[in-house]
Amino acid sequence: MSVWNPENVIDVAESIGIASLPRDVVEHLARDVEFRMAQVVEEALKFMRHSKRTTLTTQDISQALRLLEVEPLYGYESTRPLRFGEASIGPGQPLFYVEDEEVDFEKLINAPLPKVPREMSFTAHWLAVEGVQPTIPQNPSQADQRNQELSAKGPGANSTLAAMSGNDNVSVKPLVKHVLSKELQLYFERTCSAIFEENNEEYRAAAFASLQTDPGLHQLVPYFVQFVADKVTHNLSALFVLTQSMMLISSLLENPSLYLAPYIPSLVPSVLTCVLGKRLGSPSQDGATTHFALRDYASSLLANVTRKYGSTSSTLKPRIARSCLKHFLDSHKPLGTHYGAILGLTTVAGAESVRELILPNLRAYSEGVLQDAIKDDGKREQAEHVVDAIMKGVRLLDEKELDQEALGDVVWQRVQEAGMV
Repeated sequence: MSVWNPENVIDVAESIGIASLPRDVVEHLARDVEFRMAQVVEEALKFMRHSKRTTLTTQDISQALRLLEVEPLYGYESTRPLRFGEASIGPGQPLFYVEDEEVDFEKLINAPLPKVPREMSFTAHWLAVEGVQPTIPQNPSQADQRNQELSAKGPGANSTLAAMSGNDNVSVKPLVKHVLSKELQLYFERTCSAIFEENNEEYRAAAFASLQTDPGLHQLVPYFVQFVADKVTHNLSALFVLTQSMMLISSLLENPSLYLAPYIPSLVPSVLTCVLGKRLGSPSQDGATTHFALRDYASSLLANVTRKYGSTSSTLKPRIARSCLKHFLDSHKPLGTHYGAILGLTTVAGAESVRELILPNLRAYSEGVLQDAIKDDGKREQAEHVVDAIMKGVRLLDEKELDQEALGDVVWQRVQEAGMV
């Protein structure tokens, strides 16, 4: 005995032209229809439960039909409950149908045409590029940003400023902390410890290689910058630490996946310290002249920074040149600082800085500093390094620009020995 009425099977058969069906076939088809419907409802209930709902929808039935590889029913995608009406076509044979909503034909004719839907498309835009939000329609406008700046930022915010902007009821939001994953925290700790491990060259090489090539270090860049600044500030007497700090910066600059322009103002002071510092390293442990190698490396690093990111900041080169010139003209600074200043001017700005900044002051520097330093046995070796730095800049000039009156006796003698005139 089937729950599904066999008479429905006979009605469907007659509608498609089958006049008579055997009774056993009709009952068999009725039982099969009952099984298929139960299967569809069972699968639809699964979709309902997975959607955390208690009401079965037509969408659940459609998904169940697709799952059973049956073409879904069309025209029943209503999100509102359907209203069923009942009509009688004979004694004991009620017919249920879906009531259609009555529509005023006159209103339908006079209603404006709907807008033509836009074609489906996908696009992408930058929310922020290295912390700088581009001005595009998808991002907040400058007016919205100004209103946000005027709103209260913390418990001690200025209430008067908020009132001026029209925000009387300002909600105070807590500061958002920069959260690093445990993997990045572990990477940062292991990398820093490996770089400053004096007794394991293999670990240092692996750490620098990772910094030069790893594409996933964007979140760690500000931490590395701050770490280098702290190391340079508190370890001016440790030449090894200063050298490794400069190599760390160099590795970050070589990484093609990192954009360091926003961090250059924080990086340059650390590099300049290793170029212009008064006392770098310990003379008793490292020697009196070993710091010159660090100044050479730091000045080349400074040149790399200006060459790579000088176009992003019009004041980067002038500020570096101004600092170097100030230390070069200060006769009370040690020779190591003068060496770094001359080298910095030469590598950062090239022949133009030598011609405009060094050459006009070279004779006075030679007579006031170099001649006395060369006569002093304790300073002679350092003075020779300074002369070598001056010669690097002089070689960038034309031969007609070389003049004894401008160069001074000490440098002029070296120019003659080098056969440049």
